[in-house]
Amino acid sequence: MPATGKPVGPNPKRLLKRADFLAVRRGEKRRGRLFLVEVLDRGDDLAPRVGYTVTKKVGNAVVRNRVRRRLREAVRTQSADDMAPGNDYVIVGREDVLAIPFGQLKAELSRRLRGTR
Repeated sequence: MPATGKPVGPNPKRLLKRADFLAVRRGEKRRGRLFLVEVLDRGDDLAPRVGYTVTKKVGNAVVRNRVRRRLREAVRTQSADDMAPGNDYVIVGREDVLAIPFGQLKAELSRRLRGTR
């Protein structure tokens, strides 16, 4: 671990294209109170890819960006190791992400990415 105290490791690639997001919708859905995780097995051994979605039902742009930033940071600091190679993940955030402690968010996200209940 470097002097900043933040883990350094391989960050997952980002999903950026709409077609990729729509493709992941065909995969497995792991529902939770804080977010929905959609997982699609691409069938290769390349690095995992992740995308983030927060709908307008959650709130205005400021609130949606705060939810997205918390989810990105949780994946970057802990949950990237829980992602299987060759999979695409889309995390659909909900407003409850802002109300819980960050450690609890990381644990819940890690559990959902591994596929355990």
